[in-house]
Amino acid sequence: MNKFWETKSLEQMDQQEWESLCDGCAKCCLHKFIDDESVVDAAPTDYLSQGEKIHYTNIVCGLLNTKTCSCTKYNERTKLVPECVKLTKDNLQEIFFMPPSCSYRRLHEGRGLPSWHPLLNKGKKSAMHKNGMSVRGKTVYDHDVEMEDFEDYIALWPMEDLD
Repeated sequence: MNKFWETKSLEQMDQQEWESLCDGCAKCCLHKFIDDESVVDAAPTDYLSQGEKIHYTNIVCGLLNTKTCSCTKYNERTKLVPECVKLTKDNLQEIFFMPPSCSYRRLHEGRGLPSWHPLLNKGKKSAMHKNGMSVRGKTVYDHDVEMEDFEDYIALWPMEDLD
């Protein structure tokens, strides 16, 4: 097996290698919010101020297939859902919103791929699902909840990182 992620930096990877790094957990599809009492209207942000903390919810985008943990409109996702972030080499520095188990974040931080990653398991997601590292079976769709009640859906499991 060519372990390109051990010999290349994220910036050196070609598009196919870059895409294959995604473990497919779909945690990036979870709605997140920053607890900030001074904000009147919620709005997307591309930074985290000192003292702020990201809260993950178990609410997912309506485009997500929660069984396969993949987007049903992957190539159109940023047009259909403007706040959907397409992670690239150019915006990798702003990955504060990605969970600690995210493969891109782990590699960026020098922690390597987790043992359950599909690249280390013959391309299969089964180890990831078995270890509870994906959103499978843990979520509700954003169109099924009142977003004003998002605080009722705060979840701690997205912050888990096994190894």
